[in-house]
Amino acid sequence: MAVRAATFRSVLAVGEFRAIWLAELLSQAGDQLARVALSVLVYQRTNSAALTGLTFALTYLPTMLGGLLLSGLGDRFPRRTVLVVSDLVRAVLVAAMAIPGVPLWLLCVLLTVVVMANGPFKAAQLALLPDVLDEQRYVVGLAVRNVTVQSSQVAGFAGGGLLVSLLNPHVALALDAATFVLSALIIRLGVRWRAAAMSGKEPVRLTAFGLVWRDPRLRLIALVSWLSLFYIAPESLAAPYAAELGLGALAVGLIMASHPVGSIVGAYVYTRYVSESNRLRSLGLMGIAAGIPLVFCAFRPALATSMILFGLTGAFSTAYTLQCAATATRLLPDSGRAQGIGLLATAALTAQGIGALLAGVLADLSGASLAVAISGAMGVAAAIPLTAAWARHVHTAGPLT
Repeated sequence: MAVRAATFRSVLAVGEFRAIWLAELLSQAGDQLARVALSVLVYQRTNSAALTGLTFALTYLPTMLGGLLLSGLGDRFPRRTVLVVSDLVRAVLVAAMAIPGVPLWLLCVLLTVVVMANGPFKAAQLALLPDVLDEQRYVVGLAVRNVTVQSSQVAGFAGGGLLVSLLNPHVALALDAATFVLSALIIRLGVRWRAAAMSGKEPVRLTAFGLVWRDPRLRLIALVSWLSLFYIAPESLAAPYAAELGLGALAVGLIMASHPVGSIVGAYVYTRYVSESNRLRSLGLMGIAAGIPLVFCAFRPALATSMILFGLTGAFSTAYTLQCAATATRLLPDSGRAQGIGLLATAALTAQGIGALLAGVLADLSGASLAVAISGAMGVAAAIPLTAAWARHVHTAGPLT
């Protein structure tokens, strides 16, 4: 009963969290708008689908590098300062991208640095949340963030396309820069300053890899996070999957939206109706459950059924993702929290990139629907031993403090 008292409303009632949430909502909306604007801008200037695809990839891939190299800034410096500076840096760079006539090579360089800055921002933000929310509200706070991000993905591309069609792409990029300025202002005024978790004179005793590797539970959490390697298949194969069903672009969008819609529902149900102790015990089981719906794609179900299956995978994968983040936060020392969280988030993102590539190769050999089914089966096979290992640690290692 005590856990159920932590609701979305009670989390949003916390002023500092509300500021962090609103700032992220603004920057997410701006980012979605910028992705559409950049795709349109690059294609208008080059008429090249390959360069347009490369530009879109640059809106994601450098986050890995930023997460690995820069996430420790959230431990070395006050986390509010890292958030504000990251936002202002991105605002300046995106404003430069909005200038008409910027050479394409410079546009790509600026975009790479902008996306790299997302690494330390995300690490510092997630490391700050346990200071803002008590333990009971923390997982629910993560769910609120997840719902916000997934909702922006569902609506962002369509809304971004409409805005870019009404506005010049350069104006859309300028609006993105403005969202970063507003985000920095909201965080600066709405979040209390806290000293850095690690003293500037304190030597770095452990790298992010060392922080994760020394604790077997953190190692397991990292491996469970890597299950996204298998479960990214429906999104990455949306176009060929729709083509196998004899459907067009609308079906591609619906397939891609199925996972985030399921994620929104899963985040709400998991945090609202599952107790903290059961969430902890079920971490591995959610990894198994996420793969099972994909196996049924071997029968090439109709679009509506496929969307339900993909939504279920989104719901279950979000459940274990939220619990992985919450548990890792408790296990990591405060002085290395941003660095450790940054590594885990980067690892999960890397897994998605690798998984998308492998799913494409597999689909060329077997067809999209069978590739999705095989990916789901492989995910289940990988999750079973991880679930058994996690169950042993939960029963033998004591409280996660």
